[in-house]
Amino acid sequence: MKLRTILAASAIIASGSAAFAADTMTAAPPESWTVTNYYKQNIYDPKESKIGTIDDVLVDKSGKVTGFVIGVGGFLGAGEKDVIVPFTAVRTEKKDDKWWLTLDETKDGLKAAPGFKYDKASTTWVPEK
Repeated sequence: MKLRTILAASAIIASGSAAFAADTMTAAPPESWTVTNYYKQNIYDPKESKIGTIDDVLVDKSGKVTGFVIGVGGFLGAGEKDVIVPFTAVRTEKKDDKWWLTLDETKDGLKAAPGFKYDKASTTWVPEK
């Protein structure tokens, strides 16, 4: 009797857990890009000079990419300043079979922009003081 009760309970649990399975896709959504195309990629000005690196990709609650956190200045991360630019400000260009990210801004222009720091408590970027 005990074994039958355990088997019945296991069957109920197993059948119920299938109802909570995630929906999966049979193909990637059309015209979708991976965050890897942006995250930790270098970004260049229109003259092809490196002006920074994308340190974070900002996404709103609906899943739409809204902006990029760009690390500018410094050396090997030391003395680097983080600024935020809108997603629409960054352009993609393909040259010699390689994707380039460009921004119509100079390194000095980004250095002069307001800085941000990541706040672990609120898990968001906040203005530097």
